[in-house]
Amino acid sequence: MKATAFLLRRPLPTTANDGFVPVNGLNMYYEVHGTGDPVVLLHGAFMTITNNWTGWIGELARTREVIAVEMQGHGRTADIPRDLTSENLSDDGAALLDHLKIPRSDLIGYSMGGAIAMHYAIRHPDKTRKVVVISSGLRRDGMVKEGLDALATLKAEAFRGSPLEADYRRLSPTPGDFPKLVKRLLLASSKANDLRADQLKASRASKFFIHGDIKPLSASRLTGLPATTHVTLMQRMPVVVPMVNDFLDAQPLKQYGRIGPAECPAAAAWAPPSW
Repeated sequence: MKATAFLLRRPLPTTANDGFVPVNGLNMYYEVHGTGDPVVLLHGAFMTITNNWTGWIGELARTREVIAVEMQGHGRTADIPRDLTSENLSDDGAALLDHLKIPRSDLIGYSMGGAIAMHYAIRHPDKTRKVVVISSGLRRDGMVKEGLDALATLKAEAFRGSPLEADYRRLSPTPGDFPKLVKRLLLASSKANDLRADQLKASRASKFFIHGDIKPLSASRLTGLPATTHVTLMQRMPVVVPMVNDFLDAQPLKQYGRIGPAECPAAAAWAPPSW
């Protein structure tokens, strides 16, 4: 799987408020954009605000107060001698919102950030309104074999020359410690606690799960529309027609599977999947 689109660089909107907050032994970096109901953005493993949320912040900030964070060991937030668990990182997010005097918020988490968002909803139900989980699973036994195999053999060398490594060296207070971060995240992933469906249900927060596929894609597609019935589906034309056009305009399958540098130059700069 080649994740490339969200790594293409475009300027982020002007930051309305940014800085560092002491939370749970961390000096956590955050940014606030826009006004409105608050939504917290939780990035994926090895990532930063810049290379995970380019394009997203500007769109969301049109109508919302967007709080983007860089979690322990990522971006401008230095690592500390503490396990990189979803539980710990979710508690950091809650402490940040306490500092910002935000009693309740929505959450959007990608990959590792999605797992953190789910733990946040369970551990801090009174602080959680709605949760969007992008490309993140509840349990390790739900991961496809290709994903587990990739994690088992992943090393820092796989990121050499990538935007993820470059951003770490550019932003981190410890620019030479990227290999250490990779090892720590792999260890944390191997020990991650599985979640149960009853735990998520008990959190009371509404949840929206979005997934892609790590395997080569089929020429056929399956789409499910949330909050849509058999009767109302045809009224969702603004949502359905763009998907239909995208399907009808699709090029040969080789452009959608495991593409390489020849098909997409951006893929040459970033190979391993985030999680």
